[in-house]
Amino acid sequence: MKVYLGKDRIRADRDVTASHATVRDLCRRIEGEGHKLYMDNFFSSPDLFDELMTKNITCCGTSRPNRKGLPDDFRRRQFRLRKGDIRVRVRQNMTALVWKDKRDVYMLPNMHSPPAEGSFCDEHGNAIKPAVVADYNKHMGYVDKADRMAKSYGICRRTWKWTNKLFFHLLDLTILNSPIRLKSCGANWTHRDFRLALVRNMLEFAGRGPPRPQRPRGRTPAVRSEPSRIGEITTQHWPTSSSSKLRCRVCSSRGKRRGVRTKCEKFEIGLCVSGCFRDFHTKATFR
Repeated sequence: MKVYLGKDRIRADRDVTASHATVRDLCRRIEGEGHKLYMDNFFSSPDLFDELMTKNITCCGTSRPNRKGLPDDFRRRQFRLRKGDIRVRVRQNMTALVWKDKRDVYMLPNMHSPPAEGSFCDEHGNAIKPAVVADYNKHMGYVDKADRMAKSYGICRRTWKWTNKLFFHLLDLTILNSPIRLKSCGANWTHRDFRLALVRNMLEFAGRGPPRPQRPRGRTPAVRSEPSRIGEITTQHWPTSSSSKLRCRVCSSRGKRRGVRTKCEKFEIGLCVSGCFRDFHTKATFR
């Protein structure tokens, strides 16, 4: 898989198109193994098929008539075909054909024998499909069927960001592949039944976990909620004046010598009003 993130400028400087380079990069892991590759007309081209053929990969796909490397009469669309007509051009092991059904269908295979030219219709006047067209429809139909099945219970929404769409599309494909793999092992799961069982198991597993801590509602209070010596009014920790000069308890603990005439009414100890009184009654180091 390769995610399309825009035109690659490095590939644009080469002799190959971006779609050609994409298919070539995706096929690097299957080179020389004799695989057959089916593709639609967005990717197929004679140059790509020739390159893949040298790596023992045969191809089949629909084609656009204006592709570089096709015969001139294909590119100029000079054919005047009636329903069932077939026109074929062959170059070494590659075949280019156009078949008239409801519209002109251009095919570009190098894994099939070239069909015979002529007009082929059944007794009801319906066009008879060439073998190459029937084979292409069979194998490309798997891709269309997979997309349709994955979107039957799709999670993705159109309004989401593309990164979220990609993630949930891959998740849908993973869920779709799971019952298919199970069915190959003898289980009889439908796509819908597997999704329902998956949801039930996830909910059951989520219920076993530890309870989530409840977040406090509303704005966090500016004052710390921990208890302090000045927390209650009944304790009577109020600053008051002293008849004699006293040494500040907090300043003394910090190595400073300071005389004050204010004290705590409860403890009868000298404390500076500016800061020390608050620190002594709220900080644990002075308790």
